Amino acid sequence: MISSFLIGLAAGSRSMTPLAVVSDAAHRGILPKDNAAASWLGHPLVAAGSKALAAAEIGGDKMKSAPDRIVAAGIAARLVTAGLAGAALAPRGRGLAGAALGAAAAVGAAYLTFSLRMAAMRRFGQTSTGLVEDALTVGMAELVLAQYCRNGR
Repeated sequence: MISSFLIGLAAGSRSMTPLAVVSDAAHRGILPKDNAAASWLGHPLVAAGSKALAAAEIGGDKMKSAPDRIVAAGIAARLVTAGLAGAALAPRGRGLAGAALGAAAAVGAAYLTFSLRMAAMRRFGQTSTGLVEDALTVGMAELVLAQYCRNGR
C-alpha cells in the first residue's frame, strides 16, 4: 500500500505525470493483469492519452496563465488520477483502499507543494522552479514504480 500512497504524493505537484508512468507500466505488462485499474490503464489509448496529457500539463505549468493546483479543478484532477494510479498499484483486492490512499496523499501534497512552489517562484521564477518540480515529480513516480516492481508488487 505504500506505493499507492507515494504515487499520490507525486500527483500532488503534477496530476497527470504519475498516472502516465503507471499507465505506461500497465501497458508494458509490468502491472498485474487481474487488477481492474491496471487493466484499464494499460489500454493503448489510455496509455497514449495519459502521456499526451502529462506533456501538456508540464508545458502549461510554465505559462503565466496556468491555474493554481489548489483550485477546485486541480484538486479534482488529483483525486481522480492519484486514485486510479493508487488503485493500480494496490495489492489484489485492495484497490479501493489504494485509491483512497493515493487520492488523500495527492490532495495533501498539492497544498504543500503549492506553498513550496510559490516561495521558490518569488526567488527563482516560474520556469526554472517548474522545471525542477517536473524533474522531481517524474523521478519520484519512476522510483515508486521501481520500488513496486522490486517488492514483487
